[in-house]
Amino acid sequence: MVTTTMSTHRRAVEQIRQSYAEIPGGAAPRLAKSTSNLFRFRDSGRTAKLSARDLDEVISVDPETMTAEVQGMTTYEHLVEATLPHGLMPYVVPQLKTITLGGAVTGLGIESTSFRDGLPHESVEELEILTGDGRVIVARDDNEHRELFRAFPNSYGTLGYALRIRIRLRKVQPYVRLTHVRFTDAAKCMLAMQEICESMVHDGERVDFVDGVFFDPGEMYITLGRFAERAPYVSDYTGMRIYYQSIRQRNRDWLTIHDYLWRWDTDWFWCSRAFGVQQPVVRSLMPRRWMRSDVYRRLVALDRRYGVTARVDRWRDQPVQESVIQDVETPVERGAEFLEFFHDKVGMTPVWMCPLRAGSRWPLYPLEPGRLYVNFGFWGMVPLPRGQFDGYYNRLIENAVHDLDGHKSLYSTSFYGPEQFWQLYNGDAYWPVKQEYDPNGRLLDLYDKCVRGR
Repeated sequence: MVTTTMSTHRRAVEQIRQSYAEIPGGAAPRLAKSTSNLFRFRDSGRTAKLSARDLDEVISVDPETMTAEVQGMTTYEHLVEATLPHGLMPYVVPQLKTITLGGAVTGLGIESTSFRDGLPHESVEELEILTGDGRVIVARDDNEHRELFRAFPNSYGTLGYALRIRIRLRKVQPYVRLTHVRFTDAAKCMLAMQEICESMVHDGERVDFVDGVFFDPGEMYITLGRFAERAPYVSDYTGMRIYYQSIRQRNRDWLTIHDYLWRWDTDWFWCSRAFGVQQPVVRSLMPRRWMRSDVYRRLVALDRRYGVTARVDRWRDQPVQESVIQDVETPVERGAEFLEFFHDKVGMTPVWMCPLRAGSRWPLYPLEPGRLYVNFGFWGMVPLPRGQFDGYYNRLIENAVHDLDGHKSLYSTSFYGPEQFWQLYNGDAYWPVKQEYDPNGRLLDLYDKCVRGR
């Protein structure tokens, strides 16, 4: 079965390679995908789409070596379906079902195992890549394409496309026991998070997962997860009950490992409230299969395309709103400062908090290895002050993160000038690799794609 599947993969690779070669000059290639988790809505301009529909399968799962061979457009939802029957999961499973393996590697991802296991690309052993100059190469940390392998994370498809990924897996147990610990002071919360992540222990017991939620300056929680072979009960947050609300209502909970991995997806963290899905009547009428992040993401895209929210705000004489959809990282010791800034200047709640520690230095997202950072995720709309224009809040956030020695993910809008951008995202490392694997610039460069939004 593996041989046949790999043969099918090779045919798909040859097909996309030939399609890429046939794209006329001057047209920027783009992968055509059925879902997206990017929030850089852009004018398509002169683009040519490459079909990725034949590159979205799990090729094999090997329980002996605890690895999986996966095509680049495979979603984590599909991969988890293949690995859990073997008692295995990827080291880091980003929180939304339709994030792809290739997307998580080239665009970064994070979850509650990141305090120990870093980001998804840190468990990747091998990448098969369609490069900008049309070659299909295999990159590893120990071969002649090491520089590409190391620069691929955070390159957002500007160095090439991941066609196949070999990823390491870890053992799991059937259940996860959750403990929600409340704090009323952000500095104490950050200190406790640091101590837990460094010791990987809480109240004398091993900790397997760590994240948290900030609701307001006097109410925030660290959620600690621990694998378990048995559970006295399991909660279900795929129907009427809402996971993030449960954090404030109980200090202990149990989920299956499957439902734990996707606990945020049903309500897109808390963003489903913008569509009325958290209203009991609406929720009772909405099919469960529609309560998932990719459905909400498509609704956002439609709203942006047709300007429904903006029109309603104008009709109601409401202030113009700015979309503030970002994930940022600051060192844990600066986390309380960021929360104070964010609450005072932006005021959006809740805010997701997820600790992470990089195991080594990755050139294009230069987190200091071994240093604990906290990812803060916030997603919504904020009314603009009178006299201010779109980008006001996002620029404030960029400046604050920079001042706190942090970094910002590039999946959403950015406003950096070129000099600052290449300083923050290591242009000195990027451009030699870009020149080696895309010498004619067929793919956009990282600044054009992530800031100029081409």
